[in-house]
Amino acid sequence: MKQSDDTVIDADWDAGDMGCGELILQLRIRINAMRAGQVLRLVARDPGAIEDLPSWCRMTGHSLKDAQHPTYLIQRRED
Repeated sequence: MKQSDDTVIDADWDAGDMGCGELILQLRIRINAMRAGQVLRLVARDPGAIEDLPSWCRMTGHSLKDAQHPTYLIQRRED
């Protein structure tokens, strides 16, 4: 699967309206199951995701490739 900018999407997850606490816990599990360099397309409609997801990426070392609420592209960090 490709994004319009040729980013290869390796996994999709629609988290719907899941609150950010549970969202972050589930995101950690999902991203840890991926290989380094793979990209997750996440749809998170919770309004807190706008601030929480970029912060989580900075703290964990994963790359936020794109953020256009409610869609986020997160690339798993190298181990």
